[in-house]
Amino acid sequence: MLLLYEYAYINSVADLDRWSWGKRRHFTLVSSPFFPVLLAFSSYVIFSVPFTILDVLGEISPLFKYKIQKERLLPTPPLPAFAPTVWELIAGGLGVVLIFDAQYFFWHLVHHKNPHLYRWVYAIHHDYISPFSWSTQHLSVVELMTVGFWSNIDPILLKCHPLTIWTLTVLWKTSHLVVPFGLLGGAMAHDIHHQKPSSNFAPFFSHWDRFFGTAVTVKWTKKIDKEQ
Repeated sequence: MLLLYEYAYINSVADLDRWSWGKRRHFTLVSSPFFPVLLAFSSYVIFSVPFTILDVLGEISPLFKYKIQKERLLPTPPLPAFAPTVWELIAGGLGVVLIFDAQYFFWHLVHHKNPHLYRWVYAIHHDYISPFSWSTQHLSVVELMTVGFWSNIDPILLKCHPLTIWTLTVLWKTSHLVVPFGLLGGAMAHDIHHQKPSSNFAPFFSHWDRFFGTAVTVKWTKKIDKEQ
């Protein structure tokens, strides 16, 4: 019996040491109030992905025979019978962009002004001073979920046609669109933001930054090489 007590004591001490080591090494992460949310969400995703893959494979999957309701697969999403008019496409796309632009501006500004939010949620995005295409998704889970929620809920609230959103997705991949009065921010303004983090918080346009005095003018320059 004494040996059992000693064994239990040794194991408890070892567990305590592992806990102390983990707490010291990952204190910033585990002390964050967002850690339980991150743990729950990441666990859900990790354990759901294999079953999602099996559902997508359907009858091709070797484990399909173990599916409880074999006749029920992924539902087919409904699509409108007619394409949107030009006016619906323009109005819906512009509405989504303007709403998202405002949402992200204020979210972005608050996370820069609050040191705790910046450290726990947003700081990872500023690992790169000179951003490139892939660094766009270098985000924390909280930011990714927030941006993803807005991106999906805004078109639903405005009842946009799927073709409108598909067109918008492709259109806004370029920063060379012509917008009057210099209101376009885009990639150039965001690049300046990574050099001067207290400026250019809006993702697409510059009117919110101008109103709050955080805009930094982006000037296109062209270097002309002269032959000597």
